[in-house]
Amino acid sequence: MHKLERLLRPKSIAVFGGNEAAIAVSQSIKMGFAGEIWPVHPTKEEVHGRKVYRSVADLPGAPDAAWVGVNRHLTGDVIKALAERGAGGAVCYASGFRETESYDQDGERLQAELVAAAGQMPIVGPNCYGLINYADGALLWPDQHGGARLAEGARGVAIITQSSNIALNVTMQKRGLPIAFLLTAGNQAQTGLSEIALGLIEDDRTTALGLHIEGFDSVAGFEKLAARARELKKPIIAMKIGRSEQARQATVSHTASLAGSYAASDAFLKRLGIAGVNSIPAFIETLKLLHVIGPLNGYRLSSMSASGGEASLMADSAGGQLLHFPRLTDQHRARIETVLGPMVAVANPLDYNTYFWGNEPALTETYSAMVSGGFDLNLIVLDFPRPDRCPKNAGYWTIVRAFEASLKASNAHGAIVSSLPENVPEEYIPDMIERGIVPLMGISEAMDAAQAAAFIGRAWGEPQAQPIDNRASGSPRDIKVTLDEAAAKVRLRESGLPVPKGQRTVSTDQAVTFSQALGFPVALKALGVAHKSEVGAVRLNLRDTEAVASAAHHLSPLSSELYVERMVEGGVAELIVGFTRDPIFGAVMTLGSGGVLVELLRDSVTLMLPATRDDIEAALRALKLYPLLEGYRGRPRADVQGAIDAIAGIAEFVQRNAGEIEELDINPLIVCAEGKGAWIADALLVLGGKKNG
Repeated sequence: MHKLERLLRPKSIAVFGGNEAAIAVSQSIKMGFAGEIWPVHPTKEEVHGRKVYRSVADLPGAPDAAWVGVNRHLTGDVIKALAERGAGGAVCYASGFRETESYDQDGERLQAELVAAAGQMPIVGPNCYGLINYADGALLWPDQHGGARLAEGARGVAIITQSSNIALNVTMQKRGLPIAFLLTAGNQAQTGLSEIALGLIEDDRTTALGLHIEGFDSVAGFEKLAARARELKKPIIAMKIGRSEQARQATVSHTASLAGSYAASDAFLKRLGIAGVNSIPAFIETLKLLHVIGPLNGYRLSSMSASGGEASLMADSAGGQLLHFPRLTDQHRARIETVLGPMVAVANPLDYNTYFWGNEPALTETYSAMVSGGFDLNLIVLDFPRPDRCPKNAGYWTIVRAFEASLKASNAHGAIVSSLPENVPEEYIPDMIERGIVPLMGISEAMDAAQAAAFIGRAWGEPQAQPIDNRASGSPRDIKVTLDEAAAKVRLRESGLPVPKGQRTVSTDQAVTFSQALGFPVALKALGVAHKSEVGAVRLNLRDTEAVASAAHHLSPLSSELYVERMVEGGVAELIVGFTRDPIFGAVMTLGSGGVLVELLRDSVTLMLPATRDDIEAALRALKLYPLLEGYRGRPRADVQGAIDAIAGIAEFVQRNAGEIEELDINPLIVCAEGKGAWIADALLVLGGKKNG
């Protein structure tokens, strides 16, 4: 039995507190909860017809679940009494705990005392509304809600959020999403999102899981959750807040300006096969698609509509995504043309006109011809009339029935997409779901849902990623030392990485002598200067001693030490390969378009470690820069395998030295033509440590 079993699926509920507790009692009664409900209050005699008890000790037995709505100073006492009585778990409603640490010194202490009081008894919160179990009618919930109890034998999705208000809003949705469980995690003082999620996906009535994430409770917990979700074939999506947040301010490295908490979180979720969405409507529509159909096998879509305008909207909606509407084969087109005749321009998306409106056999034949193409998801654009102002039109349901028949004939997946979200009346949705058709409300939301479902399907088709190496995670280090380029490159070269030969110099004469030994052309740089190109601290392509002497003369005012280096020639493209130390995920890799425009282009991908060669190649292919590596418009092809070798070697260097590396910024990694390798042209290394004692 999962440790949260009694709390999530209780047979008895104890409720502590005043007005909000009374609401929690009424909500379970209203939802038809079949178990015992025991209100606890010091003075009341009954609450909504239920006998009131004075304390935990007076209860008829140890409750499976408790909702504790007393003030923060009394919450710990109630939790301690429940734990000693053997209760199955509790929701802690009160606020004023760790979330107030920036302005209230008592909050941190009270939260620690609360966790200690709970001992081995699971608690959810504090600072949260609690749990709605629509499958059993058990509500540990102090407010109204808009959901409905699941019918006997029915299934629905589970949703966990750290925001009680967002949870409340989701219950009010009119998009027809069946919800089995909804839970708010609050501060995650003792029980985190991943552990709650594990408890929910084990329930046979749960089909998919949606997470609204403010912060991760446990890297290992999420890895375990993702692995179990794969085993159970229950897909997970996440809406992670913080997209615009720069958790790390740009200091000395370009990498730091690209690597924020959102980028690392997004990379972690993708590694686990958890799809990300960025809005609440997309969150709901994606869960609906996963509930009805599950993950998609790929990104190939078909679209049908009775309007050229709608067909154009659909075609435009897939722009910039992996989703696409593939061209029809000649054979497939011919089959559709046989049905529609010469007056219809057959394409994908298809405008089939309105010739067959209301003609169910003809519509079935048309749809069957289209969906026979083996698409991963087939879409029909259909906005229903307003039922309050317009007469019922059977033609719309003719389309639904014809679509259903065509999908069954080809064993295909399908969705009806409304161009406006409000144009599918809520009362129509259960019928479509019963037919195996997903009603998706809004074109952009439908595309987001299909993209997420296809991502999960593809991710599940690949081997499960290794657990991430987060040995370098933890609080900020006390001491940070930035090595200059010469020192950084010595470390990298000694590790066998591709670094051009170079030498530290302290005079113009030394620079000239060393450049002759290295062989021309050379580069000359002022050491100890961040972002050298921005202050003119670099001279490139110096081809003789006179050029070196002149460059040294001009650079000397910027630094007492210079660095002379063999010039990398024949570069096809420049990459940035950077690593920052994330407090949760450890060393995180940023790979992207490099050079002086790195922040402007912001063409980058974030990877967790360890990263395989396949991971690195996939990241390179995801860059806008990648066509340049393949020999864009007659340019030389880059040594992609050489670049992968270099990047993999750099990543291994970071893992071996995870205990001391704070940041590593290689910009640029110059990728030369095929067979010429990739070379570390500039490097910045920041080491961290703890103060003695």
